[in-house]
Amino acid sequence: MKILLALIKKEIKQILRDPSSIVIAFILPIISFLIYMYGVNLDSVKITMGIKNDDNSPEVATLVKSFGHSKYVNSINFDNMEDIKTAVIRSKIKGAVVIPNDFSTKLSKGQKADLLIITDGSEVNTANYVQSYANMIANQWLLTSKYRGKIQKPLINTEVRTWYNPDLNSHYFIVPGSIAITMTLIGILLTSLVIAREWERGTMEALLSTKVRAIHIVLGKYIPYFILGMISMAFNVFLCVCIFHIPFKGSYLMLFLISGIFLFTSLGIGLLISTVLKNQFMASMVAMSIGFMPALMLSGLMFPINSMPVFFQYLTAIIPPRYYIAFIESEFMAGGVPEIRLANAFYLTVLGLILFVAVYKKTQMRLEASCPPLEGGPKSLISRRGDD
Repeated sequence: MKILLALIKKEIKQILRDPSSIVIAFILPIISFLIYMYGVNLDSVKITMGIKNDDNSPEVATLVKSFGHSKYVNSINFDNMEDIKTAVIRSKIKGAVVIPNDFSTKLSKGQKADLLIITDGSEVNTANYVQSYANMIANQWLLTSKYRGKIQKPLINTEVRTWYNPDLNSHYFIVPGSIAITMTLIGILLTSLVIAREWERGTMEALLSTKVRAIHIVLGKYIPYFILGMISMAFNVFLCVCIFHIPFKGSYLMLFLISGIFLFTSLGIGLLISTVLKNQFMASMVAMSIGFMPALMLSGLMFPINSMPVFFQYLTAIIPPRYYIAFIESEFMAGGVPEIRLANAFYLTVLGLILFVAVYKKTQMRLEASCPPLEGGPKSLISRRGDD
């Protein structure tokens, strides 16, 4: 225990003296929360849209005004198609609605009237917004216009109720999910450097000359960074709940318990990278490639997993952040689901134990030969000593 406590104390001092550890643990969460809270928005956005009206009917003029009064659309009137084309090319507008000259005539006869919607396909999501908003505004106007009597009443009346996130606020799942990004950086990026740094600085040789055992080295790396990660986790939860007012409906005990399991797994990945490579630059590159990027792109935080190609859907099954993000979003918004807690905790625990054993087995307790052997082998060495 004395040896282990001494190694933990040494590692804690190195963490406190290393500005990057403090930045990743406490400054990075603040920056990421500010970005995800105020910079990233997956909700409905206001679209600048062009309107060209070729119908002089007073009733159709109210449709044009409806686009201008919508909270989702900033409308600009145009007189000809060339101006619309130029505005779309220069990205001054994201789409346009063209009302033909026989629009009101067809509606008054009870015929189907055409409405041309132009979208910029270079931005797929924005193009979908343009179509949705234009259709929504046109249908709402039709229900309140004088032509509504010519419209047959729908046979089905739908009522929409949204559970868990009634306001459909994307920040309620993006901001808690960003905790997984911070925990991944602490668990994988920081720890991927610690053992490699020992080898590069030569301090590992000094440790191996003492009575230190492999289990002491492994635990001496795990425990300090686990403490740092859990303190950062508490800081992240404080920011989410108290500063940014993200609703939390689950159990804090389960949140910290499964977060600890996820951190334990991430530490194993980082330490395994550091143990195998023994080079800080290579270790950091590999950690970013297999840790941070999959956590951001393939975990389901930014993109739905079921919309990915089949190969990547199977690939996400071995990515720990996928399970942690599924748990933490459920814990924040749904109040915690026992099946989700159990399944994610089981997978992360099994993977964490496998990685711990792998790190222990890969931790070398002897120095590798750094000089090439003499020509002629041992006999050459004996002859040289005899000559001396």
